[in-house]
Amino acid sequence: MAVSIGSVVLNVSDIGRAAEFWSKALGYVPQPDDPAFLAPESGGGPRLHLDEGDRTHLDLWWDRQDSDLQAEVERLISLGARRVDWDYPEDADFVVLADTEDNVFRVVA
Repeated sequence: MAVSIGSVVLNVSDIGRAAEFWSKALGYVPQPDDPAFLAPESGGGPRLHLDEGDRTHLDLWWDRQDSDLQAEVERLISLGARRVDWDYPEDADFVVLADTEDNVFRVVA
């Protein structure tokens, strides 16, 4: 596979409160550079990103050695995903898609 789950983004109203709960629930630790990102203490596995402004979604990280971003987006579209109208920042390093059930996810470079 050229993509994997890099992080699960959860929409929360209070990052501190959510970080305390999820850290205890999962045994994850806040990342020193951004406490809204929690990662397994062992370092392996997907991160949990707590966000007050974004909706809940998956961030899929693509493997730069096996594919390129556009090829991976096209592969996912061929499987049934569709592009989503999105206001992208100028320096966007991701593409927003929806799965066959209209769940939004991002493919992140």
